[in-house]
Amino acid sequence: MLEIAFVLLTAAQGAAEPAAARSALRMQVLLDRTHCSPGEIDGQDGGNTRKALSCFQKRHGLRPTGTANPGTWSALEEETADAPALVPYTLTDADLAGPFEPIPEDMMEKAELTALGYASAVEALGERFHASPELLKSLNPGVAFDTAGQEIQVPNVHSEVPAQKAARVVVDGTALSVTAIGADGKAIAYYPATMGSEHDPLPVGNWKVLGVAKNPPFFYNPELFWDADESHAKAKVPPGPNNPVGVVWIELSKKQYGIHGTPEPASVGKTQSHGCIRLTNWDAEELSQLVKPGTPALLKRGGQ
Repeated sequence: MLEIAFVLLTAAQGAAEPAAARSALRMQVLLDRTHCSPGEIDGQDGGNTRKALSCFQKRHGLRPTGTANPGTWSALEEETADAPALVPYTLTDADLAGPFEPIPEDMMEKAELTALGYASAVEALGERFHASPELLKSLNPGVAFDTAGQEIQVPNVHSEVPAQKAARVVVDGTALSVTAIGADGKAIAYYPATMGSEHDPLPVGNWKVLGVAKNPPFFYNPELFWDADESHAKAKVPPGPNNPVGVVWIELSKKQYGIHGTPEPASVGKTQSHGCIRLTNWDAEELSQLVKPGTPALLKRGGQ
């Protein structure tokens, strides 16, 4: 917590982050830049960050401990050219244009809307910079996120996708992860994921990608949800980042299953799902650009 507080203090003062400040926040940003995703960046050394770090260590032939020793830090900083964790960003009119509306919890109420956009400007900025809204607020004390031209501090995350395409995708129900594997057998990108439950177990097996739908609507069928409200009926839920499947749907050859985004990035890798595989919206969007129809998808548990 002291390291995080130091980073927040330097950001609030407008100071550059020293290269020696090896904080949890810096680790998450650098991992994001290597496409070993820690999920939603929150400045905390949590399970998703440790698993992403293990992925990075394996890629570099280091012992996959999930903890950052000097050798791991050196490899991270070398691959990312010692990039700063935070960079300035100037709010634009487009960032604040909205429309921003509260998102109802009830699925029937969601179906009545024309779109499921962001609830606030800070939520939209959080998705752009792969960060929790709470972290953005902490990095920018006193900022209301409502004035174009105002400069804020944001995580220095990647904006490009890997050049190499996936030869296959591995979904691991034990590790709660999705990994894009290249033709050389090495991980191109790694993402924390939520998948399956006691009621809706992960369908272990060899499947394949059938296609990708961007900004899809969600066809809600309460008969497929064991915990659905008995008063619910089938409904078409409009698209948007707060749609139940987020901004992208990667359809698998297993009927009614896919890899998709989520309106709740903080929950990824920490909760259960109704069977499908959830990633953060930005990770799902990246993965959608690494696969194509016919890409093999192995869904497994542990050593299976």
